[in-house]
Amino acid sequence: MPKAYWVVTYRWIKNPAAWEAYAKIAVPAIKDAGGRFLALGMPKKIWEAGQEQRVVLVEFDNLDAAIACHDTPQYKEALRLLGKGNVERDMRVVEGKG
Repeated sequence: MPKAYWVVTYRWIKNPAAWEAYAKIAVPAIKDAGGRFLALGMPKKIWEAGQEQRVVLVEFDNLDAAIACHDTPQYKEALRLLGKGNVERDMRVVEGKG
């Protein structure tokens, strides 16, 4: 089975306190579900239509594990803390090449 990756880019963070509360629960929830943070932070160089947005890349053993992590009660609680209107981000899961 190929590995799977969460790819997250933040368009904006209006409420840093809400984002910090989310991160305090989300990081352990992701790690507990087998996620490994490969990259997080601001881009060091941008090409083409790239934007200067915070990026997070998390690796999972497979697609099922990546999806299951998002659906855990612990991660759902983190999302609740993120709240509506505090952060806008693009989050997707992709499979690696086998």
